[in-house]
Amino acid sequence: MLHWVDVSMPLFEGMVGWPDDPPFELSAVSRIANGDISNVSRLVMTTHTGTHIDAPYHFCPDGKRVHELNPALFFGQAGVVEVESAGQNIFAGDLGNEPLPPRLLLKTRNSAYANDAAFQRDFSGLSSEAARRIVDEGVHLVGIDYLSIAPFGEDCETPHRILLEAGVLVVEGLQLQEVPAGTWEFVVLPLAVHNGDGAPCRAFVGMEAHNG
Repeated sequence: MLHWVDVSMPLFEGMVGWPDDPPFELSAVSRIANGDISNVSRLVMTTHTGTHIDAPYHFCPDGKRVHELNPALFFGQAGVVEVESAGQNIFAGDLGNEPLPPRLLLKTRNSAYANDAAFQRDFSGLSSEAARRIVDEGVHLVGIDYLSIAPFGEDCETPHRILLEAGVLVVEGLQLQEVPAGTWEFVVLPLAVHNGDGAPCRAFVGMEAHNG
């Protein structure tokens, strides 16, 4: 029997967000306490808030948008690789010596960052050479435990382009603290944002439950 772990970021006011993006907001439209017949709220967020996917259109003007992605990418087994490199750049060799799995989740030092902490500009992300290795080895989906697959800075664009132009689905903002290295079931469920460059999502890892 599988034990499912929710690896998506909770959405709340004050949560960590990308610099200069509008912050997440939850506000009341109607409230029973005020005499309304129901509680209804309004959400304000970007398509790249919290746990989310990047569609190719995010960095590629002619790339696929969220509604054009193959939903088969959203379900299946994924290999969780613990990246022990403490640096800001994850290099190709940091991904290990074994062939990479078709669906790859990267657990890094980023998992120690709290959801309500200030944005960490020195988080670990893929270098261009690591992104090329991922493409060359036929990976279809890659996820990471912070808000960007690429390091913060001037060259954030290049690793994204390498992956997205090759059709690799990028999942960002995963919460992998409770997930050990290994091969597990993985489900990621992006909102059906028509023409979206990305979409917030729920994500789950299913691991074998052990009794005793």
